[in-house]
Amino acid sequence: MFAHSAATTAGARFWKSKNRPMRVALDAMGGDFAPGPNVDGAVAALNSMKDLEILMVGDRAQLEPLLAKTGYSGERLEIVESDGNIEMHEKPTDALRKKPNCSISVCWRLMAEKNVDAVVSAGHTGAVVAAGLRTRLFLKNVKRPGIAIPLPTLKGRSVLVDVGANPAARPEHLYQYGVMGAIYAKEILGIANPRIGLMNIGSEEGKGTDLYRDTHTLLTQSRLKDRYIGNVEGRDLYTGDVDVIICEGFVGNVILKVSEGLADFLFKSVTAAVLEKLETERGHAKAAFAEVGRRYQYSEEGGAPLLGIDGTCIICHGSSQAKSITNALRGTTKLKDRNINEQIIAELGESMTVAE
Repeated sequence: MFAHSAATTAGARFWKSKNRPMRVALDAMGGDFAPGPNVDGAVAALNSMKDLEILMVGDRAQLEPLLAKTGYSGERLEIVESDGNIEMHEKPTDALRKKPNCSISVCWRLMAEKNVDAVVSAGHTGAVVAAGLRTRLFLKNVKRPGIAIPLPTLKGRSVLVDVGANPAARPEHLYQYGVMGAIYAKEILGIANPRIGLMNIGSEEGKGTDLYRDTHTLLTQSRLKDRYIGNVEGRDLYTGDVDVIICEGFVGNVILKVSEGLADFLFKSVTAAVLEKLETERGHAKAAFAEVGRRYQYSEEGGAPLLGIDGTCIICHGSSQAKSITNALRGTTKLKDRNINEQIIAELGESMTVAE
C-alpha cells in the first residue's frame, strides 16, 4: 500500500535519512486535466526511477482512487493533504491569500522546510511563481528567479530566460539571467561555451528602452563580456547563432506563446500539404513528421526550471499529460546532479561587485 500522510498541510511524516533519494513535492491538483495525468506520470516515474520519492500534494478523496487504479503498491509515495488549488482564471496573489493551504502553497512550504528537494507543478504559472516568491527561497546573491525554456534552433538548442517570472526586471536581473542561463546551457544542453544575447528591437547599440540600453552597457562591462555577442532580434531566436537569450518576463512570455502557436500551425499545415501530394510514401512521411513533432514537443522536456531557487522548481505546461509529468520529475534529478545551484551561487558570488 502507498504511505499516506495524515496531515492537512506540511506537518506530515517525512523521510529523514541523510542517504535518501531525490524527494519531490508534486502539485497533484495543478493542470488543465488534473489530477489524472499527475498521478499516472508520478507512478510511471516511480516505476522507472528507484532513487525517487514523491509527496503528492492534493485532495486525498480524488487521489486515492486514481492511485488504486494504477496498481502501484510501492512505499516511495505519500499523499499530503491540501485545501483547494488555483484556477487558471484567478489572480495569483489574491487566490494565494484566500487559499493559504492550496496545493501549490503546500508544495513550496515543503521545500522551504527542507522536507523535499524539488517542486513540480503544471498549475497556474503565475501562482507557482508567486507562491515561490512568497517563501523568499532564493539562492544566495540571486535578486529575482527566472524561468528558463529550451528552444529548438537550426543548430541544436538554445535557452530563453525569463519567460514569465519577472515582468518588471532591472538590468541586474537580466545580467543574472545571463549567468544562470549560461550555466544551464552548458550543463543541461551540453553547450561548452554558451554565447549570450540580449533580446531587443534591433542589433545596433542604443536600441530599446532604458532597461535594455542599461543592460547592454552592464553586460559589456561584466564577467560575461567575452560571451556576450550583443543585442539580438526576434528573427535570431532559431538560427542557432546565440545560445542564451535574455529578456524580461513579459517579452519572454510573449515569445514563448507565439512560438508555441506558430510551431503548431506550421507543423499541422506543412504535414497536411505534404501528405496530400504523396501517394506511395504516405506512411513513411507521416512517421517522419511525427518524429520531428516529438523532437520539439514540450512533453519531451517535461517543463521549464525556475532558476535561482534554493531547491529545484519545474513548471510544466498547463495541458501536460502523464509523459510530461514523468519527464519533469526526471528533470529534477538531472538539475540536482549537475550542481546547477552550486554553480550559480559561485558565479554570482564572484561577480557581485561588477553586477551592481
